[in-house]
Amino acid sequence: MYNRTLKKALPIPALICLALIVLGPYVCSMYLVNLLIKAFFFTVAAIAVDILWGYTGYLTFGQSAFFGIGAYCAGLVFTHLGFTDGNIALALALALVLPAALSFFVGWLSFYRGASEFFPCVISLVVPIVVMQLVLSGGEFTGSSSGLTGFDTFEFDMDGWFWLSGGFMLAVAMAAHFFLQSDGGKVLVAIRDNEQRCAYLGLNPERIKILLMTVLGAVTGLAGFGYASFSGVVAPELTGFQFGTELIMWVALSGRATLWGPVLGTLLINVATGYLSSSIPFVWQLILGLSFILVIILLPKGLIPLIFRQLGKASPMAPELQAAQISAPYSGAHALDMQKVAKSYGSLSVLSDITLTGDQGELIGIIGPNGAGKTTLMRCMSDGTARTSGLVSLCGHDIGKAAPQKCVGFGLGRKFQNANIFQTLTVAQCLRMARFIVEKPSFLQESSVLKLPQYVLDVLKVTGLDGKLSAVASDLSHGEQQALELTMVLALEPKVVLLDEPTAGLTLPERRGIGKIFSDLAHKYSLCCLLVEHDLDFVKEVATRIVVLHHGTIVMQGTPEEVVNSELVQTIYAGARQE
Repeated sequence: MYNRTLKKALPIPALICLALIVLGPYVCSMYLVNLLIKAFFFTVAAIAVDILWGYTGYLTFGQSAFFGIGAYCAGLVFTHLGFTDGNIALALALALVLPAALSFFVGWLSFYRGASEFFPCVISLVVPIVVMQLVLSGGEFTGSSSGLTGFDTFEFDMDGWFWLSGGFMLAVAMAAHFFLQSDGGKVLVAIRDNEQRCAYLGLNPERIKILLMTVLGAVTGLAGFGYASFSGVVAPELTGFQFGTELIMWVALSGRATLWGPVLGTLLINVATGYLSSSIPFVWQLILGLSFILVIILLPKGLIPLIFRQLGKASPMAPELQAAQISAPYSGAHALDMQKVAKSYGSLSVLSDITLTGDQGELIGIIGPNGAGKTTLMRCMSDGTARTSGLVSLCGHDIGKAAPQKCVGFGLGRKFQNANIFQTLTVAQCLRMARFIVEKPSFLQESSVLKLPQYVLDVLKVTGLDGKLSAVASDLSHGEQQALELTMVLALEPKVVLLDEPTAGLTLPERRGIGKIFSDLAHKYSLCCLLVEHDLDFVKEVATRIVVLHHGTIVMQGTPEEVVNSELVQTIYAGARQE
């Protein structure tokens, strides 16, 4: 099931790094070895930036602060307490714990629910500035602007340091490689592509990013500890904004979201800087700056991927589809219960006095003209903060002010009006993300089998997506993207399914096939389905009950025949057409 990982275990850039680490001391000058040892530690910080920025979409200038704290943990302990076995353990522990604690706090400030979208970038700008000012104001304790020098450290020879630092860098890169290639690691790209859809798949993007920042902060702090232990020098610049910006430049120039691009690029840039910065310091900085601008504009994928273009990326393989065992249907009272729900924006009332129940085995059609409040009604069902007043219960759980991911945990699945998917993932990868909370994926490997409920397999077959599992979602047609989102929602095995115009963009045969599947969801699999659809003929064919929404209130509900043929509905739609 997991045999694919072995084929990806050692990509060519990793083999290049391995050869450099093994042979470097024998073929490189002492000066170059010294440059590479420092570059290995810097590369670890660059890997962290690439994972956060390239894969997760979080542009951070603050990784230098965690690197510098790790370096100062070594410098301060060895300077003021001495170099002993106990102090080595203390410095190492501090180099892991302090950056991790700070990165956790920074992540919480940046991503807690309700935080402005500008917070993450602004805070990442502030953190290195604050840390550097603390170091500068530390007087003799931190060495102020002069830093700390001359403290005792490990007595390894240059070859030993080379293999140790290179091995550490390669180990971090390979761990990141396995994680990012795994089924579970794709969650970072999913967050980068579409945080809202992640939340409506039961994931918690904020918590994941905070955890990721904490882990990477600790790893970067460890790299700073290694740098200080090797060089015997720590300076305030290691914690500063300039170094944080340089890390971003190295990643951008090398190719963000490629992992091995920043690895090779950081090594090359640091070696070139070591040789050229002393002879043409201003020209070299100008070259780097102009290169950064040109790459951002002309080559957003970076320079290193151009070198390895001929190697290409292995085409994603379509996994084998298998039917998964479906969880038992909800057996309580009402699967959905809304009591006196209202939504207003100031004096503007969008919904008022909505009382609606839905039971397992029902397919409730919600109709009404544009502006009636249908999508707002679905939002109130799926997000505890969306309504102004009233009560909403899902499968016996009062959602209160619960976030969408918690509502998903109560048994909810929501399809949006416009296709809400992960554009850069394949169809199979999107479906794996949808199964994340149902069947935990591996964080080390990529599975060759994809288990899905039978009704999801039916949708894939009707829409032809079963033959496009390896296709990237952004390459699908509009109708196929709509169908993909529908399968992602159903892959959650929800008890209450909210379907906002799920047949938009589908052909007539596909609509008929989907209609049969919707009926099966309710009657065969005992789900509670709520369908918003403008096609009254389609709703009449599949719905067991129709609710009419007009001006934010429920004006009628009943059997499909009663509603569609009623004079009230004909009047409402006739008025809407005249408007």
